[in-house]
Amino acid sequence: MSDAVLSARTALVTGASSGIGWETARLLAAYGATVLVHARTTAEAEDAVERLVSAGARRDQLVELAADFTRLTEVAVLAGTVVKHYPALDLLVNNAAVMAPERCTLTDDGNEVSLQVNFLAAHLLAKLLRAPLSAAGDARIVNVSSSLHRTASMNWSDPHRVKKYSRVAAYAQSQLALTMATADMAPAGSGITAVSLNPGLCDTALLPLYGRVGAPAAEGAAAVVRLCLPETVVANGAYFDGGVIAPTAQAAQEERSLKRLAKLADQLVGRAA
Repeated sequence: MSDAVLSARTALVTGASSGIGWETARLLAAYGATVLVHARTTAEAEDAVERLVSAGARRDQLVELAADFTRLTEVAVLAGTVVKHYPALDLLVNNAAVMAPERCTLTDDGNEVSLQVNFLAAHLLAKLLRAPLSAAGDARIVNVSSSLHRTASMNWSDPHRVKKYSRVAAYAQSQLALTMATADMAPAGSGITAVSLNPGLCDTALLPLYGRVGAPAAEGAAAVVRLCLPETVVANGAYFDGGVIAPTAQAAQEERSLKRLAKLADQLVGRAA
C-alpha cells in the first residue's frame, strides 16, 4: 500500500465510528487521505479518531464531525461545516446505515427512520456538497448499499410503510432508493462520478438483519476503498458486487422510477435542503 496514492485528497466517510465505516476511514488514512470522520455524536467521533490513531493513522489526517442523521437539520449543518472548511472534497462515502426497527418508527422529520438515515441523508449530502465535490475536479461518491436492494420495491403510495410495515422490507427499500439515486448524485458536467456497491455480508451492527455469519468488516471496507482509488476506473451509476459490476434491481434502470424517486426525495428532505 502506497501512502502517497490519496495524499492530496480529502474524504468524508459517514457512519465511521464502527464497522465498515471505521475500517474505510482507516484504509483511506493509510493511503494518505485527509479523512473527515463522521459519527452520530461528538463523543463517538472523538473515540473513533482515537482508535484510528492507535491503529496507525496520523492525528493531523483526521477530523471528527458529528451529526445525528435522524435529524435532517444536523445533516445540513454537517454539510455546511464541510463546505466552509473544505472548498474541494474528493471523496464522499455514504456508509451510515441503521437497521429498520421492529416497529415502524418515524423521525421528527416525519420519515421512516431507515429510509432517512440510509438514503435521505445521503441524498441531502450529495446535494449540499455538490460545490466542493465539483471543485475537486474528479470527485467520487461511493454509496454503500446492499444486495437486498434487489429484493425490494418502492412503496410509492406509502414510502414510510406506515400501513403495512416489515423491517426487512423497509431496510431493503432504503437500499433500493440509495442504489437508484446514485447516478443522479453526479449530474452530467459536474465532474463527479457516483457508484454504489454491495460490500458483502460483514460482521457489523447490521448483521442481525441477515441472520448469518459475516466476514470481517475490513473485507467490506477494502471493497469500498477500491472504488475510491484513482486507478479504479468507474462509470457513473455503476453498481458493484464482489468487486465486479453487477446488475441492479429493475427499478434502478427505469427512467420514470428514477425521476419519481428524485422528486420524492426532494419532498421528503423538505426545508433542510
